[in-house]
Amino acid sequence: MALSPLGSYLRTHRKRSGLSQRELADILGLLTEWQVSQHEKSLTVPILLTAMSYEILFRVPISRLFPGIYETVRDNVESRLAELEKRLQQSTTKGREAIRIARKLEWLFERNSLVAVDPTE
Repeated sequence: MALSPLGSYLRTHRKRSGLSQRELADILGLLTEWQVSQHEKSLTVPILLTAMSYEILFRVPISRLFPGIYETVRDNVESRLAELEKRLQQSTTKGREAIRIARKLEWLFERNSLVAVDPTE
């Protein structure tokens, strides 16, 4: 997973709190401070429960703690949605399946019509 230059603000928040990597690891229930170090350097992606724990601890949304990861995931999902929409629009299916496809296309249209809110801003 290629991350943007600012993969993580985790270290900034940890330093601001005065916590050591060991203390942070203990609070989050991690085995070693090495895991915190890997997350801070964006060398590994924290599992969802750990990412949520960081969010709860620092009271900062995951998307702001890990903007590089967020941007990468967002770009991948948006790209896959665009591919899906293209396939659906090219479909020549009839009957019940055509109704299902129309429902999906309607949802995609509504989703694309909404003003997107970027939580990293």
